[in-house]
Amino acid sequence: MSDDPTDPPGRPVATGRQVPRGRLSRLGQFGRLAGSVAGGMIAEGGRRIAAGERPQLRDMLLTPANVGKVADRLAHLRGAAMKLGQMISMDAGDLLPAELSAILARLRDNAQHMPAAQLQQVLAREWGPDWRGRFLNFDLRPVAAASIGQVHRAVARDGRKLAIKVQYPGVRESIDADVDNVATLLKVSGVLPKGFEIAPLLDEAKRQLAEEADYEREGRQMTRLGALLADMPEVIVPTLDPDLTTTGVLAMTFLEGRPIESLETATQDVRNATMQTLIRVVLRELFEFGVMQTDPNFGNYRVQPGSGRLVLLDFGAARDVAPQTAAGYRDLLRATLSGDRAAVRDAALAAGFLGQAVVARHGGAVDQIIDVIQGELSRPGLFDFGDRRFVEALRGRGAEIAADSAAWHLPPTDILFVQRKISGTALLAARLKARIDIHKTVEPWLGPPSTPET
Repeated sequence: MSDDPTDPPGRPVATGRQVPRGRLSRLGQFGRLAGSVAGGMIAEGGRRIAAGERPQLRDMLLTPANVGKVADRLAHLRGAAMKLGQMISMDAGDLLPAELSAILARLRDNAQHMPAAQLQQVLAREWGPDWRGRFLNFDLRPVAAASIGQVHRAVARDGRKLAIKVQYPGVRESIDADVDNVATLLKVSGVLPKGFEIAPLLDEAKRQLAEEADYEREGRQMTRLGALLADMPEVIVPTLDPDLTTTGVLAMTFLEGRPIESLETATQDVRNATMQTLIRVVLRELFEFGVMQTDPNFGNYRVQPGSGRLVLLDFGAARDVAPQTAAGYRDLLRATLSGDRAAVRDAALAAGFLGQAVVARHGGAVDQIIDVIQGELSRPGLFDFGDRRFVEALRGRGAEIAADSAAWHLPPTDILFVQRKISGTALLAARLKARIDIHKTVEPWLGPPSTPET
């Protein structure tokens, strides 16, 4: 779930629960989680032995009750603990076992907000004890709660309707420790696939979380992308209120909107037009702006009632895109649409999408994946994102590669974040069963082939 400033008043939000703030109190939460899970393991082991079974450690650990305990405790901690789980689930979901996927799925939908007393303490620290005088009205009941903060509606003294995103206390200070604790929990639990190396992602996760926890930075990125997209009247971005924004509070105009998933019942033309707009935004971010909002969470897109404009939200994950990354995607797209399998393979290797070991050990599977994708995109006319029959063929070949840890390759960080946005956009298009002319949409951005640096 995103920190969404457009949800209507009265939307159900989980019961308020005090956010642990200090380092010791947060460490204690992990300790209690370990003790609770261990107790559950002992009970489950005794039950299975009494039934004449010889239980495996994994079977005792990953019971539904223990899965629920892990998800609940991470949701209680919020911040990096919850955000890292969400990031892993989106970046490596197909590689994860069902039990871990269940934990992470619950984290996506299990945000809990601060109780009113703690919220008022946070606001007094950010704005001073007389903060209420800045508003005609401030609704203490949040309209949305997510991993890093929660959103409230307010009315400024001049009558402007605002969305106020308030960061949970202790989030910034706990990032490094929380990420390390979650990583340890995942490793010890044995739920990560064999050979899955999480360490290279941890430093980047910490860096990204630190950026997302800086609401002044998010405000600048929101203003930056809002200006870049000003020539697209079909898109709207909230306007920052700099006087009310601090590192821990983000104030912006409140934009009415309904979930983009609500378009599932809209006409085909409306669904097509909305996704055409979003895909154009992504292409401009990648090839024109050099900055991209890399979080593809569906909650970051809303549809404005009446006008049908696409509302873009949550810019904490906005980051610059390196020119070489854009060039790599341009070459790969050009090769894919040309129908040249060898050119696709070469472009994927050059950009870092693929590693040499993958091609050397699984060249046949790689070629089959390329053939499937090119076969789908080479069809004339509209590409039907709702037709997912080809996904099974890709999943089968991908599973073969994923099972071979010696062939695993971690693409450059820049590519990981850009691809996360592109993949999430494709999933949304599939959800809406949109039909888009891919060749016509992408062609203006292809340009001449990039020239290798000498």
